[in-house]
Amino acid sequence: MTEPVWGRRFAGSTRGRIVALLRRGTRTVDGLARALDLTDNAVRAHLAALERDGLVRQQGTVRGVRKPSLAYELAPEVEPALSRAYLPLVEALVEVLAARLPPAELRAVLREAGRRVAATLPPPRGDPAARVAAAARTLDALGGAARVEPRPRGWTIASEGCPVGALVCRRAEVCLAVEAMLAALVDLAVRQACDRTGERPKCRFELDRRRASRPRSGTSRGGPGGTRA
Repeated sequence: MTEPVWGRRFAGSTRGRIVALLRRGTRTVDGLARALDLTDNAVRAHLAALERDGLVRQQGTVRGVRKPSLAYELAPEVEPALSRAYLPLVEALVEVLAARLPPAELRAVLREAGRRVAATLPPPRGDPAARVAAAARTLDALGGAARVEPRPRGWTIASEGCPVGALVCRRAEVCLAVEAMLAALVDLAVRQACDRTGERPKCRFELDRRRASRPRSGTSRGGPGGTRA
């Protein structure tokens, strides 16, 4: 089974144990301190770090013996990242689609999926160079380690890893979804040239200064699609 995003090291740390407790419900500093056998000040320090990283948030107060105490909860957007189920389900779904669809239709479905992901993200602003830099940051936020390299006719977004590497190792077509997502975000022609030769695939997307071609089927945002692989 694939490891969750935090991994076992985080899960075994004090902050990981705080996150595990907050997954079960809101807790006060005093309640966390008792559960973890720590001082209140130590718990506050860990909560401050977790708040800063966007993992937990304050959620009202709880009536105490002398005065109300702040209650803390897990940030809603963190819960999906802790799940072990997403990648196995996506892998199974792609395998089912590959078994039932002709190759061209599978590629079209994956590109459409990439465009739909892009439609949920804030569109980058500014000139093409600024949009490319923003798209690289988006790839980072999704689990990549992207950098932008200049090319004679555009740019390359490259990464030493891949946010969907485990799936790409089995189905190279998945790179088309990321290609289409980037093309929709930057409104430029994008071609995936990913390195899939080793155990750890590496992202590589070549972006041209010319505008991206429009997909045949519309999306909720009407954004452009990627170029043909």
